[in-house]
Amino acid sequence: MQYTTIGRTDIEVSRFCLGCMGFGKVTEEALHKWTLGPDDTRAIIGSALEAGITFFDTAMAYSFGTSEEYVGAALRALAPRNQWVIATKYSPRPPALIDPNVSGGDWIRTCIDNSLSRLGVDTIDLYYMHSWDYHTPIEESMEALNEAVVAGKVRALGVSNCHPYQLARANDIAAAHGWARFEAIQSHMNLIFREDERELLQLCKEDDIATIPYSALAAGRLARKPGETSKRLELDSFAKGKYDATAAQDGVIIERVAEVAGRHETSMTAVALAWLLTKVTSPVVGATKPHHLEGPAAASELTLTADDIAYLEEPYVPHALVGVMAQNKA
Repeated sequence: MQYTTIGRTDIEVSRFCLGCMGFGKVTEEALHKWTLGPDDTRAIIGSALEAGITFFDTAMAYSFGTSEEYVGAALRALAPRNQWVIATKYSPRPPALIDPNVSGGDWIRTCIDNSLSRLGVDTIDLYYMHSWDYHTPIEESMEALNEAVVAGKVRALGVSNCHPYQLARANDIAAAHGWARFEAIQSHMNLIFREDERELLQLCKEDDIATIPYSALAAGRLARKPGETSKRLELDSFAKGKYDATAAQDGVIIERVAEVAGRHETSMTAVALAWLLTKVTSPVVGATKPHHLEGPAAASELTLTADDIAYLEEPYVPHALVGVMAQNKA
């Protein structure tokens, strides 16, 4: 496993981050029906640590906070605190829950304290705004987040699902006040969704902001030939909403992933992730079975040629924004 640092910080992380959306209690209200309980969570996290993965990503929104509970308990049981990096996210207030007597900053402070409690830690290594908060002035959000850094509750800040201009504006405001800035962004990027290459990746390169994309395998689509299926492919309605409309054009790229994997005698997962490693800091990969971790390990050892990369990229056509970003507006 290779290692790097987050933005301008000294926080060292593995080149792959284990996404923990797949861990948490299944309820009738849960968006995801394929998540794992505490024992299976611990087994997967143990395998990840053995593979050299030291970076783990969760959120208060994942399975109503039970992902944080399961992940925190597993990590604390399996390894000393200084051997892993935990990232989590707070959800901006939905309009229906906005109380005029409670400020956006107070909401952030409460969310931080609740996540610390669920994780069972004193400090969150990387704390994200899960999506852009259109109902709280960004100055107010950055001030509250900076307070958490100064208090030692958070080591570094990140943002997820925002436009490049929003990231740049937030960091300009932080710089003007001498506050902590966003050191990382978690966005949607993979071989069949590359819209971040237009502006975001260049902004992050110039400003030394870590890029930590989610959906690295497009919810499993880049790991299987067209027609093959899995429990998640069948049950993940949110992912269907992101990818089904472009399945035909994306299928051309997926076929090429299979071709390149055949030439290198490796898996499609390894090829898709190796391509992403050439673009970003630390892709987020999910795992609900131990063998799912074989892909990141193989990708770490795989070097794609310039011809491989060009062949994989050539069929791509522009995509409309999907998922959270398609809804991300005031």
